[in-house]
Amino acid sequence: MSEKECVYPENAPNPAGPYSPGIKIGNLFFISGQTPEKPASAELVEGDIKAQTRQVMENMKNIIEAAGGRVDDIVKVNAFLKDMSDFKAFNEVYKSYFNEPYPARSCVEAVNPVGALVEVEFTAVLKD
Repeated sequence: MSEKECVYPENAPNPAGPYSPGIKIGNLFFISGQTPEKPASAELVEGDIKAQTRQVMENMKNIIEAAGGRVDDIVKVNAFLKDMSDFKAFNEVYKSYFNEPYPARSCVEAVNPVGALVEVEFTAVLKD
């Protein structure tokens, strides 16, 4: 079995607890739940669900690129919205980051510990 490797880019938010931003094992890459925090801080981006989703997606993009991957390598997404009435607006921004075929995805209503409107985690299969 491959050894797991932590991916911790400078242009990603600081973890709020004992976890890694990304873990690479073989060609699998797991990105921890991303909230709309500004890189290298714990400060949430101000704004509505669209602004917060954009920051989440940019954080994800920075982390996957630091692992040598691309957004198109993402195969599974788990999204957590504070309020499901934001689903349509979330999808508008989310969709702009992916090409078809889109990753498999779950989306549920949940509250996260930092009070963000959205949190998203990603799984990718990196190309050799």
